[in-house]
Amino acid sequence: MKLVRWILGKIIISLDLITRSTPVKRDIAAQEKIDAISRQLSLYHFNACPFCVKVRRHLHHRAINIELRDAKNNLEHKQTLIEEGGRHKVPCLRIEQKNSKANVALRIK
Repeated sequence: MKLVRWILGKIIISLDLITRSTPVKRDIAAQEKIDAISRQLSLYHFNACPFCVKVRRHLHHRAINIELRDAKNNLEHKQTLIEEGGRHKVPCLRIEQKNSKANVALRIK
């Protein structure tokens, strides 16, 4: 089963790279504003997860720069996802709030 998942993962990643669209072009001020907002966000993902690929494609197309955290291969990110998100399920968006010490984790479907 692991071999089938590995092969399908490589196919999904390859198709993503081949069919990726060009990002939206914005003026410098608008892009800097979006980048400032997106610095508070991080996305926990698996590299070959089809749902994660879909989210990453959308982020790329919209030119939204979010920190990507591999929750499968990085044990620190995996543990943080479980502690703050409740379980090891991706994609999961982490929103850091400046006004409070609490972090919020949202599962994206």
